[in-house]
Amino acid sequence: MVVGRLTIRKLTAADYEAVGRIGFAAWRSSGEGEPAFDQSDVVEAARSAFFSYPATAKGDVVVAEFGSRVVGWAAREDEPNYISDIWVDPDFQGQGVGSALLMCLVDHILGEGCAAARIDTRASNFKAIQTYERHGFEVFWRGEQFDSSLGVSLEKVHLAKSLR
Repeated sequence: MVVGRLTIRKLTAADYEAVGRIGFAAWRSSGEGEPAFDQSDVVEAARSAFFSYPATAKGDVVVAEFGSRVVGWAAREDEPNYISDIWVDPDFQGQGVGSALLMCLVDHILGEGCAAARIDTRASNFKAIQTYERHGFEVFWRGEQFDSSLGVSLEKVHLAKSLR
């Protein structure tokens, strides 16, 4: 389990390649059972989105480092209480990295005085949903939603956690 030497810090330009690689690898590993994820155009759209994202990120982006290796990242974009991304290197999944990133951003949201934190994921991403629920998030919506970066509709869930 990764705990002792895990550091969470702000994204720097030196992290861009690792963030793209980790995001794409985590997306691939969590996409089992999603028929659209086998389409070459969807895979290429995801690859492009992950590798271009770090240089264009508009919000609060943090990385998790184990020793000197970036092993995950998370972001808040669009709204102050919305966690837009959490991605963990497949070799480090299930070791608390995602939970540490989640709680870091929840602390940022709480520190800004927001009453609730929100996050979305694919309905088939059971491990992520379990992690979010373990930290007090509850599903409040489930349905079909168009993913503009991939160009496909996916079944999604929206979760929220009261911070008051």
